[in-house]
Amino acid sequence: MIMRRQTLGLIGTAAAALAMPNVRTAHAAATILRIGWQKNGVLALAKRTGAIEKRLAARGVSVTWAEFTSGPPLLEALGLGAVDFGPTGDVPPLFAQAAGRNLLYVGAYRGPSSGSAILVRRDSPIRLLEDLKGKRVAFKRGSSAHNFIVKALRKAGLAITDVEAADLPPPDAAAAFKTGSIDAWAIWDPYYAVAEADPEARVLTTAEGIVDSWSFYFGNGAFTTENPEIIADVVDELAKTGARAQSHLDETIAALSEITGVPMEITKTILTRKGADLGRVYPVSDEAVTYQQALADEFFGLEIVPKKLTIADVVWRTKAS
Repeated sequence: MIMRRQTLGLIGTAAAALAMPNVRTAHAAATILRIGWQKNGVLALAKRTGAIEKRLAARGVSVTWAEFTSGPPLLEALGLGAVDFGPTGDVPPLFAQAAGRNLLYVGAYRGPSSGSAILVRRDSPIRLLEDLKGKRVAFKRGSSAHNFIVKALRKAGLAITDVEAADLPPPDAAAAFKTGSIDAWAIWDPYYAVAEADPEARVLTTAEGIVDSWSFYFGNGAFTTENPEIIADVVDELAKTGARAQSHLDETIAALSEITGVPMEITKTILTRKGADLGRVYPVSDEAVTYQQALADEFFGLEIVPKKLTIADVVWRTKAS
């Protein structure tokens, strides 16, 4: 499970590029794999166990880790060559590709749609999606919640322009939700699970039947092209780590709770939602590309993404896929 979906805007300045340490030039020998990670999901479990280090030791490759709070800055670092590998949700890579970042889709994770929801206050008069018309709805622009709210409103015969959009990152949205300064909040786990535990919150709808939940792993374009065996090993090891974690769920709940600081009971809620399966890590499939292309086309049509994208142009395929 990848914590997907929080986007704070792409860092696009030359100063940011200069601030990135250890930017690798093309054709350098790959004796180090630099992984960007967020404190959640299968990659966090792999870091805890040293699974990737053990897998790559035979190749003489060591591993370093750089923590990021969200997908956009991670993709910025990856595209600039400051890290070689990392995960994010479905929407941030659209902006990265539009900005010309040097990255490739190298793996995919299919998460549960039950892990995202639109929340309202328990005593809210909002009972149906149609009732959101004219209401103040919080979601992070450019995140998977943006995708979710667009499709949820469409299901109700509404457009994003029919609501008052509040562009808030999850911590700010959580505070606004508690004080009642927003009417509804589109959000994903673990923020959803934390908020759901509050008796004053009510689920208007989950994303089930509205939008699929895809997240992706990315490799720096130059690194991936020059070191395909390393990337293939990492994606394969993450699939194995996820499968092991899913088959020992009690241990996994305790481990992820310790890593993330999210209480065990809430972590259990996240990992036992309908359709949750940490082992669903794959090479990038035709289904995943089709999903992402449709999303890119939709966001271009809504003038959210600034240019038309061809996802297949930035997809790396293993021989097996």
